[in-house]
Amino acid sequence: MHKTNSHTQENKSRTTEMGCLLVTGVQVFPLRETVGKTKALARVVLNEQLQMTGIRIVEGSNGLFVAYPNDPGYKGDDYRSLYYPLTRELRDHIETVLLEQFQQAKKESAHAD
Repeated sequence: MHKTNSHTQENKSRTTEMGCLLVTGVQVFPLRETVGKTKALARVVLNEQLQMTGIRIVEGSNGLFVAYPNDPGYKGDDYRSLYYPLTRELRDHIETVLLEQFQQAKKESAHAD
């Protein structure tokens, strides 16, 4: 996999409550060169206590979306995520925050060039 560029976005000032979970940190690492359809890697921190890593921002047929890491030991015909939000509300919120950070990182990177 290609290394990420030195540009990263961290957003610790944005704290949004989703039920009892707080999204207290977000980092997006855009890839210099895409790997397959993956455009960036990301991490999210909940309640300043749980860090979720290995999240990918992927270009799909309907635009960008957030993909959670799959279990590498699972040998079934489909994919089995290691973790994922259980509620639609939290899933939508995490995706919105990550995609906003990704777009911001792309803008800042374009201005730096």
